[in-house]
Amino acid sequence: MRRRLVNLAWQIAIGVAAFGIWQWAWDLHDKVPWLVPEIFDPYFVSKPSDIFEQFLRMSCLMTPKGDWTLGLPGGFAACIGKSENNLWAATYFTLKNTLAGFAIGVSLGFALGLLLGRSDRLSEIFYPYITAFNSVPRIALAPIIILAFGIGDMSKVVTAVLVVVFLVFFNTFEGARSVDRDHINASRLLGATEWQVTRTVIVPSTMAWLFASLSPAISFSLIGVIVGEFIGAEHGIGRMIIEAEARGEASGMMVSVFVLMIVGVILSALVSRLQAHLLRWRPAR
Repeated sequence: MRRRLVNLAWQIAIGVAAFGIWQWAWDLHDKVPWLVPEIFDPYFVSKPSDIFEQFLRMSCLMTPKGDWTLGLPGGFAACIGKSENNLWAATYFTLKNTLAGFAIGVSLGFALGLLLGRSDRLSEIFYPYITAFNSVPRIALAPIIILAFGIGDMSKVVTAVLVVVFLVFFNTFEGARSVDRDHINASRLLGATEWQVTRTVIVPSTMAWLFASLSPAISFSLIGVIVGEFIGAEHGIGRMIIEAEARGEASGMMVSVFVLMIVGVILSALVSRLQAHLLRWRPAR
């Protein structure tokens, strides 16, 4: 407990120091330009105070004049109704597409990895093609996906699936290949069928490999969705970033970036909790 408190204190101190430097460092640029790099220019990265105010406006908690909408009758609802791609709606659509792409990509990658990992013949036939396709940067396929599926949600989900599926596939494939042969042979000696061997030996042994890929997979799924929204989207946080960039609003871009950061941290934490729950039978380190 003492160690956790010390670590928490360090984390808070580092965060406060970082935001403090970010907030006031540019004020010293004219006096000591050699000490304060150009990256602290508010035109590029804004300031934490401006970003927070912009967050309140983008989330419809504050009007452009600085009044709190929650204190005005119907103020929050009226603000939400003005824009179809407000911060709440954009976060919802981005999160929905991220989870859909993650679920489909993980399921598909796990099934393919298990199938090829258990079959030497299929592995020999299809593995070179999978390796070749995996060598193509999925981000480069995003414009083609937008062209094929349009600027709606489907193209974002497909992009996320293509980013996730190979990460999960290769982990599952290696996991299925590394199952202890003695366990498989023992199951067969006891009269287990191929399906029973797969269900009771292969799949449980592969789960640790699968879960090792889930944390990066959820982050990659979010990246895939955002890239798709950059290229073309009806709504989403990626579109908000592009619109803010077109207007030259650094604070608006930074609000979207911080929202993505928070969403990514929450999703990774949920995956880690799920992993700890499903793999609770493993000995703790």
